Amino acid sequence: MTFRITIFSQEVEDFVMEARIDAEAKFTELHNLIISTCNYQDMNNHGFLICDDEWHVKDHIRQTYTGDIDSEEDINLMQNCSLRDFLEEEGQRIAYIFDPEGKRFFLMEISELLFGQPEPKGRISKKHGTPPIQHLNEELTLQPTSEVADEETEEEFYGDDDFEEGELDMEGFEINE
Repeated sequence: MTFRITIFSQEVEDFVMEARIDAEAKFTELHNLIISTCNYQDMNNHGFLICDDEWHVKDHIRQTYTGDIDSEEDINLMQNCSLRDFLEEEGQRIAYIFDPEGKRFFLMEISELLFGQPEPKGRISKKHGTPPIQHLNEELTLQPTSEVADEETEEEFYGDDDFEEGELDMEGFEINE
């Protein structure tokens, strides 16, 4: 059996991927597929969250054992767990933590169970848009750091310092409770 999994981001509206991967594959293979496709850096604390229909976490599949887990809790490691062990039906929801430091993740859903269409190696069958950057602090380093602005450019960009009250749409500032 092969899983067709839709992967999307709440941060980037037009980003979506579709993965096809064998049910016997380990979570490590799905993890590697996602980070290589998105050009992300592999870190030690990526993980998968197995969720119910309302996105409540039922199980956590970790990349490594960090020692901060209650000893009575089952420790599920990506390298030891097959997808088949946790994924069962169409519509099942999963989250993939791609930025553990920023607590950011992709939402995933099993779109289809494919029988008789084996995937010897997981692959991204469709991709649209650009994935979000992996670390939010990367976005800050991409911004120009020069504080000296050309006065002419500043004037064109910012316009007048004056404004007329009639130019403000006060309805846009209303807060509905």
